[in-house]
Amino acid sequence: MEYLLVKFPRPRRVKVDDEFNGRTGEVIELEAGNHVVSLGPPANFTPDEQRIVLKNTSELDPREISFELDE
Repeated sequence: MEYLLVKFPRPRRVKVDDEFNGRTGEVIELEAGNHVVSLGPPANFTPDEQRIVLKNTSELDPREISFELDE
C-alpha cells in the first residue's frame, strides 16, 4: 500500500483515477503505480490534474502534491 497527501487551501474531495477517494489534508491509501489526481468541484484550482507515480511511501512519509486556489 502507498500513501498520498493532497494539499489545497480549502477542504475538498480528492479524485484519483476518476473516482473520489478521500479529502485534501488527509493521508489517502492507494495501490502503488501511476495515478491521475484532481479535486472535486468547484473547478477553481490549478493545475487541472497531476499525474504521479506512487512508490516507496509510508503513512508517516506520504507523497505530497499541492493544488493552488485559482479565483
